[in-house]
Amino acid sequence: MPDKSQIIKLLNELADMMEFIGENKFKVGAYRNGAYAIRKVESDIEELIFQKKLDQVKGIGKGLQAVIYEFSGLGKSLQYEELRKQVPVGIGDLLKIKGLGPKKVQQLYKELSVSDLIQLEYAVKNNKLAGLKGFTDSLINSIPAEIDQIRRNKNFILLNKALESANSVISELGTLKSVIKAEITGDLRRGMEIISSVLLIVLVKNDIEFRKELGSKFNITEKNKSFVISDLIEIPVVINYYDSLPEYIKGMVVTTGSNGFINKVFGKKEISGKNEQEIFKNAGIPYVIPEMREEEFLALKKKKLKENSDLSLEEFKGLLHWHTTYSDGKDTLEAMLNEAVKLNFRYIAVCDHSKSAGYANGLKEERVLQQKEQLDKLIEKYSIKLFQGIESDILIDGKLDYPEEFLPNFNFIVASVHSRFNLEEKDMTARIIKAVENPYTDLLGHPSGRLLLSREPYKIDTEKIIDACAANSVAVEINSHPKRLDLDWRWIYHARDKGCLFSINADAHSISDISYLKYGVMIGRKAGLKNNEVINCFDTESFKKFLNRKVKRNL
Repeated sequence: MPDKSQIIKLLNELADMMEFIGENKFKVGAYRNGAYAIRKVESDIEELIFQKKLDQVKGIGKGLQAVIYEFSGLGKSLQYEELRKQVPVGIGDLLKIKGLGPKKVQQLYKELSVSDLIQLEYAVKNNKLAGLKGFTDSLINSIPAEIDQIRRNKNFILLNKALESANSVISELGTLKSVIKAEITGDLRRGMEIISSVLLIVLVKNDIEFRKELGSKFNITEKNKSFVISDLIEIPVVINYYDSLPEYIKGMVVTTGSNGFINKVFGKKEISGKNEQEIFKNAGIPYVIPEMREEEFLALKKKKLKENSDLSLEEFKGLLHWHTTYSDGKDTLEAMLNEAVKLNFRYIAVCDHSKSAGYANGLKEERVLQQKEQLDKLIEKYSIKLFQGIESDILIDGKLDYPEEFLPNFNFIVASVHSRFNLEEKDMTARIIKAVENPYTDLLGHPSGRLLLSREPYKIDTEKIIDACAANSVAVEINSHPKRLDLDWRWIYHARDKGCLFSINADAHSISDISYLKYGVMIGRKAGLKNNEVINCFDTESFKKFLNRKVKRNL
């Protein structure tokens, strides 16, 4: 069954195509509103679909219900397929360009016959867009970079989507009589942030029977003793299969990669052993966990950075940097707290958006104090330790967006950039460093500002910012949201070498978002992080000492 994000994507794409062909604006609006309504659903959307109870969702009328039920039942939408016949193939890529939208894309098609990225690129280079209504110089100048980004990202999906697809296929493979076991391998096993193909490895009893059974489940093509499934997600699912356990174990090491790591570590050495640990031992090489098998790891000179990570979500004691209905979260403070208790966290720090974040219902001073009153009342009901934090916007001059005299009201401050992303490198770097130097700043949130597959990082001198965090005892965030995974794991090595501490946070805006923590752990493990380097793993007293390291707080 398609998940929530796939349903939202379908409705938005249907709306885009309908608007492009000139469909009634009210019908287009109904589909856009429907996508928004599905996004806001907090209950189990799959259960609502299964029980045919979408009529309980405000904004989902009978027409939209039929579309969603069909999509969920068939895995496709006949309306979508019909609209695709009316819309040129390349229009979908044009709709991804920021600043265009269906109306401008329609305008480009009608006035300049532009229907794909190549034609748009040609039109920009030859100054064809100048003078078109609504096409400003800044919009036109931004298009080449947008085209480059779309081309770079076209064949990738986010880590979480790749994992969901891989687990779904593995579940199906588990039903085949010819399959002994199936596992994730390749880039996905190494926890790469974006994935170009989902690679699975399968141990089979009989390859002929496996081929028959697999063909009955999926639309497959065969290539060099592997099968490619290309009709499930935007990227291929590749299945390597073996009919002997020794070859399967060897295949697991080789296919996990990375290619550069395997070539440099093993070279022409024999790859054999009863398990992966023995394979490394037989080659005279210390065992390296899958996530760390990258060439960047091999280039490290310091022994402490080359030790295997022991980072584990089971060791997390603190749930930090999350949002509630006080700002733009979907769940209440008490609901989030109850979930933290259920998950066995020992302390939590709510960090709603600050007053400059008008787009996110940020908290002005009086609402901060209201939240503080609620926290004080909740303290009496729970044994878990509660801290009031804030995700404070870093203003363009580097100041936090509350007066200095108000900052002592907070127990924990995450400083983040949420505006004016286009500053020059030296200006953005200075802006962030000034915020890091504020004695009340505890954590630098999502340091690069990147949104994977959609927004490039700010222009910053990352090394200088990391050095400033180390010098000012400010922890560096590894934001676990699959669209962020920021700080980039490649920079974590430098930050560790400088002695930085880290905080791995889901940036959760709902109870379900807390599960994003697992992706941050994967990224931390890639960079060899130890539990003692992550403040979420501190016990309550050690975390309090961290909060009091520069300013005295009443904890």
